[in-house]
Amino acid sequence: MKLAVIGTGYVGLVSGVCFAELGNDVICVDKLEDKIAKLQAGEVPIYEPGLKELIASNAAAGRLAFTTDLPSAVRAADIVILAVGTPSLPSGEANLSYIKQAAKEIGESLDGYKIIVTKSTVPVGTNEKVGAIVSEHTIHSFDIASVPEFLREGSAIADTLNPDRIVIGTDSDIARERLSALHRPLTDNILLTDIRSAEMIKYASNAFLATKISFINEIANICEKVGADVTRVAEGMGHDRRIGSSFLKAGIGYGGSCFPKDTEALIQIAGHVDYEFKLLKSVVEVNRDQRFGVIRKLEATLGELAGKTVAVWGLAFKPETDDVRDAPAFEIIQTLVDSGVRVRAYDPVAQENFSRQLDHPRVDYCASAEEAAAGADALCLLTEWKEFREFPLARLETLLRRPVLIDGRNQFTEEELAGTSFVYYSVGRPNLSKGVREQSPALQF
Repeated sequence: MKLAVIGTGYVGLVSGVCFAELGNDVICVDKLEDKIAKLQAGEVPIYEPGLKELIASNAAAGRLAFTTDLPSAVRAADIVILAVGTPSLPSGEANLSYIKQAAKEIGESLDGYKIIVTKSTVPVGTNEKVGAIVSEHTIHSFDIASVPEFLREGSAIADTLNPDRIVIGTDSDIARERLSALHRPLTDNILLTDIRSAEMIKYASNAFLATKISFINEIANICEKVGADVTRVAEGMGHDRRIGSSFLKAGIGYGGSCFPKDTEALIQIAGHVDYEFKLLKSVVEVNRDQRFGVIRKLEATLGELAGKTVAVWGLAFKPETDDVRDAPAFEIIQTLVDSGVRVRAYDPVAQENFSRQLDHPRVDYCASAEEAAAGADALCLLTEWKEFREFPLARLETLLRRPVLIDGRNQFTEEELAGTSFVYYSVGRPNLSKGVREQSPALQF
């Protein structure tokens, strides 16, 4: 099939490349001339394992092209995919200005029947607004569909090519048939539904996963007080098929482009229909507070933070991505510098993106994990990159001024810590705390 993908952000670029990999002819469109020029030259604006190679191979095969010419791309396509950004407004609502502008330009460009698919995450009812805008600017027939994406950064290509399910929301039999054919090479598990339900499925899915993360973090906080090990608790829970083991890793909370934005947007969607989503508000509150556990543990170990030097390993919100949107590292580092701390930070991929957003005289961005740790009073591990997981603890112990390790991602085991002198704190594993012992309160029966 012939596809035009409007928007070359994370969703648009990965989706377009993967559709080309399936043998479709794909034109990816963006207004940013510099971005398109780089893509045409084989440069990739985001870090995603395997993406650069797929762009090169499909461009060479003539199945993938990049352009700023939206009208030509739309006229050449059978299916037009909307994948522009829907960033959060200060209120938490999704900003639909890019969607509306793209819909207007698509309408003005139509020269015959097209299927217009929204992949961007949008509030319930948005696709109907898209259809109305397109109708205002064309005399040609078209159909609207919602096909939400469920990609995980760091494994987006595998998620696209091997999805758990495909959700297609449309009221058109023609669109339903053609979109099913487009996605059938990926999976037979295709859910056909109405447009509004498809829009809601995306928000509900992300909100539920965010809830699991905040829930296990609350359990971890209780574990620290009663002397239980959250990793064993999560393991026991995960064997229950009704619960499952995914998204039950305790840590410093979620970040990124989806969970923070989508939870806030769903709270606003509920508010607009006079419903208070109390559970999801608590999920967001728990997540915001969880990252400050790192600060509390530093204070418990170092006392007064002013004048101290703290190393930070990991700036991206998760490994295998350069995405720093709503990364916990922002608030943690900002709190540290506000407390008079000098921060020495390192991330193997996301450092440039992070430093553009947080430029402070007391934050030094280092060229290696070793350089960041050298001479620091404590080290905070905030992103579970393999490079950090495999760093020899014996070597780390000699680099730090004080052997203080705050492990925000539970990367190290009791066996690995044995024989070291680390003051070690993780999340929800009080039995692994070394150097500083906290007495669990007596339990009353």
